[in-house]
Amino acid sequence: MTGVSQLAVWALKRKSGLLERQPGLKYVFAYDPRAAAMDQVSLTMPVRLESWASRDLHPVFQMNLPEGALLEAIRRAIAKVIGEDDLSILRVTGGHQIGRNRFALPSDDAPGITETPESLDELLAYPDTTELFHELVSRYALSSGVSGVQPKILLDATDRVTSISSAFIVKSWGSDYPCLAANEFLCMTAATKAGLPTPEFFISENGGLFIMKRFDITAEGDPLGFEDMCSLQALGTAQKYTGSYERIARSLGQFLKGAQLFQAREQFFTALVLSVILRNGDAHLKNFGVLYPSALEPVSLAPVYDVVTTTAYIKNDVPALTLAGTKKWWPRKMLEKFAQAHLSLSSATVSTIFERTAQAVAETKPRIEEFMSEYEGFEEIGRGMIKAWVDGIDGVN
Repeated sequence: MTGVSQLAVWALKRKSGLLERQPGLKYVFAYDPRAAAMDQVSLTMPVRLESWASRDLHPVFQMNLPEGALLEAIRRAIAKVIGEDDLSILRVTGGHQIGRNRFALPSDDAPGITETPESLDELLAYPDTTELFHELVSRYALSSGVSGVQPKILLDATDRVTSISSAFIVKSWGSDYPCLAANEFLCMTAATKAGLPTPEFFISENGGLFIMKRFDITAEGDPLGFEDMCSLQALGTAQKYTGSYERIARSLGQFLKGAQLFQAREQFFTALVLSVILRNGDAHLKNFGVLYPSALEPVSLAPVYDVVTTTAYIKNDVPALTLAGTKKWWPRKMLEKFAQAHLSLSSATVSTIFERTAQAVAETKPRIEEFMSEYEGFEEIGRGMIKAWVDGIDGVN
Protein backbone atom coordinates (compact mmCIF):
# COMPACT_ATOMS: atom_id res chain seq x y z
CA MET A 1 0.00 0.00 0.00
CA THR A 2 1.30 3.46 -0.90
CA GLY A 3 0.99 6.51 1.27
CA VAL A 4 2.17 7.45 4.74
CA SER A 5 2.96 4.64 7.20
CA GLN A 6 4.12 6.67 10.22
CA LEU A 7 3.05 9.92 11.85
CA ALA A 8 4.15 11.75 14.95
CA VAL A 9 1.21 12.71 17.16
CA TRP A 10 1.42 16.00 19.02
CA ALA A 11 -0.72 17.16 21.95
CA LEU A 12 -0.61 20.93 21.96
CA LYS A 13 3.07 21.79 21.39
CA ARG A 14 4.53 18.53 22.71
CA LYS A 15 5.23 15.35 20.77
CA SER A 16 3.22 12.58 22.43
CA GLY A 17 4.23 9.56 20.43
CA LEU A 18 4.30 7.70 17.13
CA LEU A 19 1.36 6.32 15.15
CA GLU A 20 2.19 3.54 12.71
CA ARG A 21 0.30 1.45 10.17
CA GLN A 22 1.81 -2.02 10.22
CA PRO A 23 1.39 -4.90 7.73
CA GLY A 24 -2.08 -6.36 7.79
CA LEU A 25 -3.62 -2.90 8.35
CA LYS A 26 -2.94 -2.95 12.06
CA TYR A 27 -2.49 0.46 13.65
CA VAL A 28 -0.18 0.94 16.62
CA PHE A 29 0.32 4.06 18.72
CA ALA A 30 3.24 4.19 21.16
CA TYR A 31 3.83 7.03 23.59
CA ASP A 32 7.25 8.65 23.56
CA PRO A 33 9.32 7.42 26.54
CA ARG A 34 9.47 11.01 27.75
CA ALA A 35 5.70 11.56 27.53
CA ALA A 36 3.99 12.84 30.66
CA ALA A 37 0.35 12.55 31.72
CA MET A 38 -0.38 15.95 30.16
CA ASP A 39 0.61 14.48 26.76
CA GLN A 40 -2.27 11.97 26.81
CA VAL A 41 -3.93 11.89 23.38
CA SER A 42 -7.30 10.54 24.55
CA LEU A 43 -9.19 10.10 27.78
CA THR A 44 -9.38 6.42 26.85
CA MET A 45 -5.64 6.02 26.15
CA PRO A 46 -3.56 6.89 29.23
CA VAL A 47 0.20 7.23 28.97
CA ARG A 48 1.89 3.85 29.42
CA LEU A 49 4.90 1.84 28.26
CA GLU A 50 2.79 -0.68 26.37
CA SER A 51 1.65 0.50 22.94
CA TRP A 52 -1.98 0.90 21.91
CA ALA A 53 -2.88 -1.43 19.03
CA SER A 54 -6.05 -1.43 16.96
CA ARG A 55 -7.25 -3.30 13.88
CA ASP A 56 -8.70 -0.04 12.55
CA LEU A 57 -7.36 3.45 13.05
CA HIS A 58 -7.85 4.38 16.72
CA PRO A 59 -11.20 6.20 17.19
CA VAL A 60 -9.60 9.37 18.60
CA PHE A 61 -7.40 9.68 15.48
CA GLN A 62 -10.25 8.63 13.19
CA MET A 63 -12.53 11.22 14.78
CA ASN A 64 -11.55 14.18 12.59
CA LEU A 65 -11.09 12.40 9.27
CA PRO A 66 -13.01 14.42 6.68
CA GLU A 67 -16.07 12.88 5.06
CA GLY A 68 -18.22 13.48 2.01
CA ALA A 69 -17.39 16.35 -0.34
CA LEU A 70 -14.46 17.58 1.73
CA LEU A 71 -12.87 14.13 1.73
CA GLU A 72 -13.22 13.87 -2.04
CA ALA A 73 -11.65 17.31 -2.51
CA ILE A 74 -8.67 16.29 -0.37
CA ARG A 75 -8.29 12.97 -2.16
CA ARG A 76 -8.26 14.67 -5.55
CA ALA A 77 -5.55 17.02 -4.34
CA ILE A 78 -3.20 14.47 -2.78
CA ALA A 79 -3.86 11.02 -4.29
CA LYS A 80 -1.26 11.19 -7.07
CA VAL A 81 1.44 12.75 -4.91
CA ILE A 82 1.05 11.23 -1.44
CA GLY A 83 -1.71 8.63 -1.38
CA GLU A 84 -5.30 8.61 -0.20
CA ASP A 85 -5.15 6.38 2.87
CA ASP A 86 -6.16 7.62 6.32
CA LEU A 87 -2.64 8.48 7.48
CA SER A 88 -1.95 10.43 4.29
CA ILE A 89 -5.09 12.49 4.91
CA LEU A 90 -4.06 13.05 8.53
CA ARG A 91 -0.64 14.16 7.32
CA VAL A 92 -1.99 16.95 5.12
CA THR A 93 -4.71 18.08 7.56
CA GLY A 94 -2.61 17.36 10.64
CA GLY A 95 -1.80 20.95 11.57
CA HIS A 96 -5.48 21.92 11.51
CA GLN A 97 -7.58 19.61 13.69
CA ILE A 98 -10.51 19.90 16.05
CA GLY A 99 -9.18 19.32 19.57
CA ARG A 100 -5.63 19.14 20.98
CA ASN A 101 -4.07 16.49 18.74
CA ARG A 102 -1.98 17.38 15.71
CA PHE A 103 -0.13 15.18 13.21
CA ALA A 104 3.17 15.51 11.35
CA LEU A 105 5.84 13.37 9.78
CA PRO A 106 8.23 11.94 12.41
CA SER A 107 11.06 14.07 11.02
CA ASP A 108 9.13 17.36 11.21
CA ASP A 109 9.93 19.81 13.98
CA ALA A 110 6.24 20.61 14.48
CA PRO A 111 2.87 20.20 12.76
CA GLY A 112 2.50 22.71 9.94
CA ILE A 113 -0.01 25.49 10.63
CA THR A 114 -0.65 28.23 8.11
CA GLU A 115 -2.26 31.47 9.22
CA THR A 116 -4.56 32.77 6.48
CA PRO A 117 -7.27 34.94 8.06
CA GLU A 118 -10.30 35.92 6.01
CA SER A 119 -12.72 38.75 6.72
CA LEU A 120 -15.83 37.57 8.56
CA ASP A 121 -17.85 40.51 7.24
CA GLU A 122 -16.91 39.71 3.66
CA LEU A 123 -17.80 36.03 4.08
CA LEU A 124 -21.23 36.96 5.41
CA ALA A 125 -21.90 39.56 2.72
CA TYR A 126 -20.54 37.77 -0.38
CA PRO A 127 -23.37 37.63 -2.95
CA ASP A 128 -22.64 34.26 -4.59
CA THR A 129 -22.03 31.89 -1.68
CA THR A 130 -21.93 28.84 -3.94
CA GLU A 131 -18.99 30.30 -5.83
CA LEU A 132 -17.44 31.47 -2.57
CA PHE A 133 -17.70 28.09 -0.88
CA HIS A 134 -16.12 26.30 -3.84
CA GLU A 135 -13.24 28.78 -3.68
CA LEU A 136 -12.90 28.27 0.07
CA VAL A 137 -12.83 24.49 -0.36
CA SER A 138 -10.09 24.75 -2.97
CA ARG A 139 -8.12 27.00 -0.62
CA TYR A 140 -8.71 25.31 2.75
CA ALA A 141 -9.52 21.66 2.07
CA LEU A 142 -5.99 20.58 2.97
CA SER A 143 -6.18 22.44 6.27
CA SER A 144 -9.59 21.19 7.40
CA GLY A 145 -9.36 18.26 9.77
CA VAL A 146 -13.07 18.10 10.57
CA SER A 147 -15.58 15.29 10.19
CA GLY A 148 -19.16 15.33 8.92
CA VAL A 149 -20.90 14.55 5.64
CA GLN A 150 -22.16 18.13 5.30
CA PRO A 151 -19.68 20.18 3.23
CA LYS A 152 -17.57 22.24 5.67
CA ILE A 153 -14.12 23.73 6.08
CA LEU A 154 -12.00 25.27 8.84
CA LEU A 155 -10.61 28.78 8.52
CA ASP A 156 -9.60 31.84 10.50
CA ALA A 157 -11.51 35.08 10.04
CA THR A 158 -11.11 38.60 11.41
CA ASP A 159 -13.93 40.70 12.82
CA ARG A 160 -13.80 44.15 11.23
CA VAL A 161 -14.95 45.98 14.37
CA THR A 162 -12.63 44.32 16.88
CA SER A 163 -9.84 43.31 14.44
CA ILE A 164 -9.66 40.04 16.38
CA SER A 165 -9.00 36.88 14.39
CA SER A 166 -10.89 33.76 15.45
CA ALA A 167 -11.29 30.22 14.17
CA PHE A 168 -14.52 29.23 12.44
CA ILE A 169 -16.25 26.31 10.77
CA VAL A 170 -17.96 27.29 7.51
CA LYS A 171 -20.74 25.04 6.19
CA SER A 172 -22.64 24.83 2.93
CA TRP A 173 -24.92 22.02 1.73
CA GLY A 174 -25.37 19.47 -1.03
CA SER A 175 -28.29 19.10 -3.42
CA ASP A 176 -29.99 16.59 -1.12
CA TYR A 177 -30.39 19.12 1.70
CA PRO A 178 -31.29 22.55 0.28
CA CYS A 179 -31.25 25.58 2.57
CA LEU A 180 -29.54 23.64 5.34
CA ALA A 181 -27.79 26.79 6.56
CA ALA A 182 -31.11 28.48 7.35
CA ASN A 183 -32.42 25.28 8.94
CA GLU A 184 -29.38 24.97 11.21
CA PHE A 185 -29.36 28.67 12.09
CA LEU A 186 -32.98 28.52 13.25
CA CYS A 187 -32.45 25.30 15.22
CA MET A 188 -29.34 26.70 16.90
CA THR A 189 -31.31 29.86 17.72
CA ALA A 190 -33.90 27.70 19.49
CA ALA A 191 -31.08 25.92 21.34
CA THR A 192 -29.70 29.25 22.57
CA LYS A 193 -33.15 30.37 23.73
CA ALA A 194 -33.52 27.07 25.59
CA GLY A 195 -30.49 28.00 27.67
CA LEU A 196 -28.12 25.53 26.05
CA PRO A 197 -24.48 26.60 25.60
CA THR A 198 -23.88 27.24 21.91
CA PRO A 199 -20.91 28.63 19.99
CA GLU A 200 -21.32 32.02 18.36
CA PHE A 201 -22.93 31.44 14.95
CA PHE A 202 -23.95 33.41 11.86
CA ILE A 203 -25.81 33.02 8.58
CA SER A 204 -24.66 34.78 5.42
CA GLU A 205 -26.83 37.57 4.04
CA ASN A 206 -28.26 35.39 1.26
CA GLY A 207 -28.68 32.34 3.51
CA GLY A 208 -26.07 30.31 1.67
CA LEU A 209 -23.53 29.72 4.46
CA PHE A 210 -23.73 28.78 8.12
CA ILE A 211 -20.64 29.99 10.02
CA MET A 212 -19.89 28.86 13.56
CA LYS A 213 -17.10 29.92 15.86
CA ARG A 214 -15.00 26.99 17.03
CA PHE A 215 -15.58 26.06 20.66
CA ASP A 216 -12.43 23.95 21.01
CA ILE A 217 -10.12 26.98 21.08
CA THR A 218 -9.73 29.28 24.09
CA ALA A 219 -9.80 33.08 23.97
CA GLU A 220 -6.00 32.94 24.14
CA GLY A 221 -5.88 30.74 21.03
CA ASP A 222 -4.98 27.46 22.76
CA PRO A 223 -6.76 24.30 21.58
CA LEU A 224 -8.79 22.31 24.06
CA GLY A 225 -9.03 18.55 24.03
CA PHE A 226 -12.19 17.42 22.26
CA GLU A 227 -13.54 13.89 21.93
CA ASP A 228 -16.91 12.85 20.58
CA MET A 229 -18.88 9.90 21.90
CA CYS A 230 -17.57 7.60 19.19
CA SER A 231 -14.05 8.17 20.50
CA LEU A 232 -15.07 7.81 24.15
CA GLN A 233 -16.94 4.57 23.40
CA ALA A 234 -14.10 3.15 21.26
CA LEU A 235 -16.24 3.17 18.12
CA GLY A 236 -15.25 4.19 14.60
CA THR A 237 -16.99 6.95 12.68
CA ALA A 238 -19.00 4.40 10.67
CA GLN A 239 -20.64 3.31 13.94
CA LYS A 240 -21.98 6.75 14.85
CA TYR A 241 -25.59 5.55 14.58
CA THR A 242 -24.83 2.51 16.75
CA GLY A 243 -25.80 2.77 20.38
CA SER A 244 -28.23 4.45 22.69
CA TYR A 245 -28.83 7.60 24.66
CA GLU A 246 -28.58 5.45 27.80
CA ARG A 247 -24.99 4.63 26.87
CA ILE A 248 -24.20 8.33 26.38
CA ALA A 249 -25.53 8.89 29.90
CA ARG A 250 -23.17 6.18 31.17
CA SER A 251 -20.25 7.77 29.32
CA LEU A 252 -20.96 11.08 31.01
CA GLY A 253 -20.78 9.34 34.38
CA GLN A 254 -17.53 7.67 33.39
CA PHE A 255 -15.60 10.72 32.19
CA LEU A 256 -17.17 13.68 34.05
CA LYS A 257 -17.20 14.29 37.79
CA GLY A 258 -18.75 16.59 40.37
CA ALA A 259 -20.26 19.87 39.21
CA GLN A 260 -19.30 19.17 35.58
CA LEU A 261 -21.30 15.93 35.65
CA PHE A 262 -24.36 17.55 37.23
CA GLN A 263 -24.33 20.34 34.66
CA ALA A 264 -23.70 17.91 31.79
CA ARG A 265 -26.67 15.74 32.70
CA GLU A 266 -29.03 18.71 32.57
CA GLN A 267 -27.47 19.94 29.34
CA PHE A 268 -27.61 16.52 27.70
CA PHE A 269 -31.25 15.98 28.62
CA THR A 270 -32.18 19.46 27.39
CA ALA A 271 -30.40 18.75 24.10
CA LEU A 272 -32.26 15.45 23.77
CA VAL A 273 -35.64 17.07 24.45
CA LEU A 274 -34.79 19.80 21.94
CA SER A 275 -33.89 17.22 19.29
CA VAL A 276 -37.21 15.45 19.85
CA ILE A 277 -39.18 18.69 19.56
CA LEU A 278 -37.25 19.89 16.49
CA ARG A 279 -37.39 16.41 14.92
CA ASN A 280 -33.62 16.28 14.65
CA GLY A 281 -32.85 12.75 13.50
CA ASP A 282 -29.11 13.34 13.35
CA ALA A 283 -28.26 13.54 17.08
CA HIS A 284 -25.79 10.67 16.72
CA LEU A 285 -22.66 9.78 18.70
CA LYS A 286 -20.42 12.24 16.87
CA ASN A 287 -22.75 15.13 17.66
CA PHE A 288 -22.11 14.89 21.41
CA GLY A 289 -18.63 15.48 22.78
CA VAL A 290 -16.54 16.59 25.72
CA LEU A 291 -13.90 19.28 26.24
CA TYR A 292 -10.86 19.37 28.53
CA PRO A 293 -7.66 21.45 28.77
CA SER A 294 -5.66 18.26 29.43
CA ALA A 295 -6.32 14.76 30.73
CA LEU A 296 -5.28 16.01 34.18
CA GLU A 297 -8.01 18.66 34.34
CA PRO A 298 -11.81 18.58 34.65
CA VAL A 299 -13.83 17.35 31.66
CA SER A 300 -17.03 19.14 30.60
CA LEU A 301 -19.72 18.52 28.02
CA ALA A 302 -19.11 20.45 24.81
CA PRO A 303 -21.57 23.11 23.64
CA VAL A 304 -24.44 22.08 21.40
CA TYR A 305 -23.67 21.86 17.68
CA ASP A 306 -25.01 20.32 14.44
CA VAL A 307 -28.73 20.63 15.23
CA VAL A 308 -31.16 20.53 12.28
CA THR A 309 -34.77 19.55 11.58
CA THR A 310 -34.10 16.48 9.46
CA THR A 311 -37.77 15.64 8.84
CA ALA A 312 -37.94 18.70 6.59
CA TYR A 313 -35.92 16.54 4.14
CA ILE A 314 -36.71 12.98 5.26
CA LYS A 315 -40.41 12.98 6.10
CA ASN A 316 -40.41 9.80 8.16
CA ASP A 317 -37.00 10.24 9.77
CA VAL A 318 -36.46 8.83 13.26
CA PRO A 319 -33.93 9.56 16.03
CA ALA A 320 -30.32 8.60 15.40
CA LEU A 321 -29.93 6.41 18.51
CA THR A 322 -32.22 4.26 20.60
CA LEU A 323 -33.90 5.08 23.88
CA ALA A 324 -35.54 2.22 25.79
CA GLY A 325 -34.64 0.05 22.81
CA THR A 326 -36.71 2.10 20.35
CA LYS A 327 -36.19 4.75 17.69
CA LYS A 328 -39.25 6.98 17.60
CA TRP A 329 -40.27 10.47 18.63
CA TRP A 330 -40.81 9.49 22.24
CA PRO A 331 -43.65 10.93 24.34
CA ARG A 332 -42.94 13.00 27.39
CA LYS A 333 -43.46 10.13 29.85
CA MET A 334 -40.69 8.03 28.27
CA LEU A 335 -38.28 10.96 28.31
CA GLU A 336 -39.13 11.72 31.95
CA LYS A 337 -38.46 8.10 32.91
CA PHE A 338 -35.09 8.21 31.12
CA ALA A 339 -34.08 11.46 32.85
CA GLN A 340 -34.85 10.14 36.30
CA ALA A 341 -33.46 6.61 35.83
CA HIS A 342 -30.29 7.36 33.85
CA LEU A 343 -29.45 10.99 34.63
CA SER A 344 -30.65 11.25 38.25
CA LEU A 345 -32.61 14.41 37.49
CA SER A 346 -35.43 15.43 39.81
CA SER A 347 -39.00 15.64 38.54
CA ALA A 348 -38.96 19.41 39.14
CA THR A 349 -35.80 19.84 37.03
CA VAL A 350 -37.25 17.67 34.27
CA SER A 351 -40.49 19.68 34.19
CA THR A 352 -38.55 22.95 34.00
CA ILE A 353 -36.49 21.63 31.08
CA PHE A 354 -39.60 20.60 29.15
CA GLU A 355 -41.29 23.96 29.71
CA ARG A 356 -38.22 26.04 28.90
CA THR A 357 -37.34 24.07 25.77
CA ALA A 358 -40.87 24.01 24.35
CA GLN A 359 -41.18 27.75 24.97
CA ALA A 360 -37.84 28.41 23.24
CA VAL A 361 -38.97 26.53 20.13
CA ALA A 362 -42.35 28.31 20.14
CA GLU A 363 -40.61 31.69 20.39
CA THR A 364 -38.26 30.84 17.51
CA LYS A 365 -40.96 29.43 15.20
CA PRO A 366 -42.14 32.84 13.83
CA ARG A 367 -38.64 33.39 12.44
CA ILE A 368 -39.18 30.44 10.09
CA GLU A 369 -41.83 32.44 8.22
CA GLU A 370 -39.50 35.44 8.14
CA PHE A 371 -36.82 33.28 6.54
CA MET A 372 -39.38 31.90 4.06
CA SER A 373 -39.94 35.40 2.71
CA GLU A 374 -36.28 36.40 2.96
CA TYR A 375 -34.44 33.42 1.44
CA GLU A 376 -35.21 32.13 -2.02
CA GLY A 377 -36.07 28.44 -2.14
CA PHE A 378 -36.63 28.10 1.61
CA GLU A 379 -40.45 28.04 1.59
CA GLU A 380 -40.89 24.27 1.21
CA ILE A 381 -38.25 23.50 3.84
CA GLY A 382 -39.69 26.15 6.12
CA ARG A 383 -43.19 24.66 5.94
CA GLY A 384 -41.75 21.26 6.77
CA MET A 385 -39.97 22.76 9.78
CA ILE A 386 -43.12 24.48 11.04
CA LYS A 387 -45.08 21.23 10.91
CA ALA A 388 -42.28 19.35 12.65
CA TRP A 389 -41.95 21.93 15.40
CA VAL A 390 -45.71 22.08 16.06
CA ASP A 391 -45.85 18.28 16.27
CA GLY A 392 -42.80 18.28 18.53
CA ILE A 393 -44.21 20.84 20.96
CA ASP A 394 -47.53 18.96 21.11
CA GLY A 395 -45.65 15.72 21.81
CA VAL A 396 -43.99 16.98 25.00
CA ASN A 397 -46.90 18.96 26.44
